[in-house]
Formats: sequence, structure tokens, C-alpha cells
Amino acid sequence: MGEPAEKPRRATYADLEAVPPNKVAELVRGTLHVFPRPAPRHASAKGALLSELFIPFDRGRGGPGGWRMLLEPELHSPDPEAPGEVEVLVPDLAGWRRERMPDLPETAYFTLAPDWVCEVLSLSTAAFDRDEKMPVYAREGVRHAWLVDPIARTLEVFSLASGRAWTPVATHRDAPRVRVEPFAAIELDLSLLWAK
Repeated sequence: MGEPAEKPRRATYADLEAVPPNKVAELVRGTLHVFPRPAPRHASAKGALLSELFIPFDRGRGGPGGWRMLLEPELHSPDPEAPGEVEVLVPDLAGWRRERMPDLPETAYFTLAPDWVCEVLSLSTAAFDRDEKMPVYAREGVRHAWLVDPIARTLEVFSLASGRAWTPVATHRDAPRVRVEPFAAIELDLSLLWAK
């Protein structure tokens, strides 16, 4: 009879900090996930969406304001499987309503879950974004989530239902202009996200 298999060591925040700065590192359920920096189409779609939302919602020019919009914030939440440890996610974009986060934290990370997150999908991250990150966002009470696929030209919109489960709201495919919660106060030009 062989020796029982050793349990794999859980990754910690120290492991995440050791990842080279040219990579994106995230920590879910004790597993360190390391990805290359975004490819050009991914980065372009992320920048275009931020530019569409930032001025009207973060700055309140041409829109209602009332939000804090951030690019790739580091989010920390308690690891439910390891007391004292954290899970670390880095959404492509995130937004907090200012009444919930009137001031930015002094730390380099956020412990307050955003009100909205957006993940821009790529071949290397799509399964992780859907299967690993979306459940954590739901568990932490993020109210709205968008998945943008710049290759398939889709915007998938989700809302958090009671019981902390995602409800699909809409999928916009190759649409040029849409109004989408929680930013339905203005029409978004999605064609900018699909630019080559």
C-alpha cells in the first residue's frame, strides 16, 4: 500500500507578489493563476469601454456621475476555504457607486466589492473569467457583471439575483449602440470596442 498523496500546498499572497510585473496574477481557492498581459484587441476593447464610461459616470460630464471607475483594480476578499487568507481578483474594469466608496482606500488593493465588474475575454482567460471569477464576484455581492468578447463582438450582461446567483440579462452581438444597466443613462457606442 502506497503513501497517501500529499495535499498540494495552497498558494499565498506572497506567491502572488513574487510574480513578475509583466504578468497578471490572481489567487482563487489557494491556486495562483498567472496570465500574460492583454493582447492588443483585448487592451483596445478595455480602453475603449473605459473611455465610454469614465467621463459621464466617473466625472459626471455628459452623464449622471456618481461612480468611481477603475482599470484593473486588485480586489481582496476572504478565502472561504482558508481563514486568514485572501482571494485576489483583478477585473479588467470595475466601478463603485460613490455613496458606497466616497474615498479611495490608502491600500494598493480594495476590500470593498465593486458594484460592477467587466471582464474582457481572451482565449487564455475566458474559462477562468467565467468559471472561477464570476462565482467569486457573485459570492462577494457584486451587483452587475459584463463579459466582453472583442473577437466574437459580444457584450454579455448579468445581474445578481437573490441567493447570489447570476441572471443573464442580455447578450448584444455586434450591436453598434446599446443602453445597458447599470449605465443605461447613456447610449454606449459598442462599435468602438470592435475596432481593429
